[in-house]
This record gives sequence, C-alpha cells and structure tokens, in this order.
Amino acid sequence: MQHAHDPSARRAGRHPARWAVAVPLALALLSGCTAPARTTASASPAGQALEALPVEEAGSGDDYDRLAQFGDWADPDGNGCDARNDVLARDLTGTVLGDDGCTVLSGTLEDPYTGATIDFRRGPLTSADVQIDHVVALKNAWVTGADRLPADERQALANDPLNLLAVDGPTNGEKSASDAAAWLPPDEAFHCPYVALQIAVKTRYELFVTAEEKAAMAQVLAGCPEQDLPDGASATGAGASSPAPSAPVEVYYPNCDAVREAGAAPLRADEPGYRPALDRGGEPGVACED
Repeated sequence: MQHAHDPSARRAGRHPARWAVAVPLALALLSGCTAPARTTASASPAGQALEALPVEEAGSGDDYDRLAQFGDWADPDGNGCDARNDVLARDLTGTVLGDDGCTVLSGTLEDPYTGATIDFRRGPLTSADVQIDHVVALKNAWVTGADRLPADERQALANDPLNLLAVDGPTNGEKSASDAAAWLPPDEAFHCPYVALQIAVKTRYELFVTAEEKAAMAQVLAGCPEQDLPDGASATGAGASSPAPSAPVEVYYPNCDAVREAGAAPLRADEPGYRPALDRGGEPGVACED
C-alpha cells in the first residue's frame, strides 16, 4: 500500500542543513537593523517640563469673561506703571515716555512673531500696530486650569511679564486664544522659544495641556533638543515666584476726546478705562476708533 506524501514536507526535508543555517542567519541580520535613536522633546529642559504637565480635556470657555476673571492691567512690580507699559518699555528700543514717566509714546519693536521691524507711535491710527500678547492666551488659560485658581493668582497670571510680549498687532489678532496645536508664530525661528514660554507659564500657574497641545509642543521641541525654559521661570507652582499683584490701575475717561488726548485711542475692551458707553459702533470691543 502506498502512502500519499506532502510535497512541502518533501521539499523541507530535502535540504535540512540549509534551513538550519538560513534561519539563524536571517534573525541575526534582522537584529542588526534597528532604527536609529530619535531625538525626543523630553531630552531638553523645556521638554522635561512639558512631560511634567498634566494632560486633560479643555473646558468649553463659554463662561469666559476677561475682566471679571482676570481683572484689568495692574502694577505687579510696584513701580507705578501698569504691566502693559512696562512690557512696551522692556521690548521696544529707543522708547519715548510721556510726562507720567510710564506711558510709552514711541519706540521700535523687533517683532518676535514675524521678524519684522515696527516703528510704534501711540495714536488713534497707530497704537494697534503693536499689541501686548498674553503668550498663554487668557481664554486658553481659563479652559486649561485657571478657572481653579483664586482671583489674585489669575490677576498675577494676566500681568506676569513672563506671559507678556509686545508683538505685531495684526498677527496677535490672528492668534486670538489659540494654543500651540492651532497656532504658532509665522517666524519659525521663534517656535522653540515660544513653546518654551508657554510651558513655563503653564508650569508656574499649574495649568494643564490637552493631548493635541502636548503633541504639537513636543513636535516643536524635538527640533531644539537643548531648549531651556526662560530665565526666572519657576517650575514649582503658582505661588513660588509670582509677584504679588497690586491693585488695578484705575483709569476713567469721561468721553472719547479724553481718550484721544491721552493717546489711548482706539481703546480696546481689555485696556484700562474702557467702558461700553464709549463703544458706539464700529468694531465690537473697540471704542473711540474715529
């Protein structure tokens, strides 16, 4: 009686020694084809700080109210000038101050967001050319943990020089309340410092990042493996090195003529002295435009 034979078994059995050598050799070759080590964001000091931030889902922001939740411009260092003018004086060169010794009337900005040079002149048609950006936008801060902070720490966040930059006005408008997953500065050379600033602010005030935001930050930091946090940035929470907030600067303009005489026009809703009564048409949230 003849038995059927499995052809594949016959082929395998024909050269047993060859299979015994080929399989270990293939495994040895494959073991040597490991992918090269990739640079990760966590290799940098900024990346390590990013890894330490909690990851959560952001709130809706439907209840956000800038003035009610973060207050107006204040004088955090007690020098008699509000934080807005302090940042203009810090970031602009060749500044000319008003008679009060605080109000910046003119100067030159090397804009970090675009790389452009901007000649700033305070006035109805030119003040908006340079704006003070909250690096971590206050609405973004609100939906990523600032809603859990007491009022004095929220005001400190809104006036903290670490979180403030003088920048190109239209570009700041484009950013709005976006996080790093939705917006980065047009000048790619500033991506790493910008993300490091945001991480430093979120670390100082114990805010969190979303999963998408963290991924975007990590992708940026992968290109700068030695990126530090900014000088003076605290990694130990909101109360560690934040300046004690001062009382808000009280500014009152009886009418738009007074706003223009002070060189504060157009007056925006987040600036001292704004009142809805001064906003009579035109762009919402902007008073005394004409």
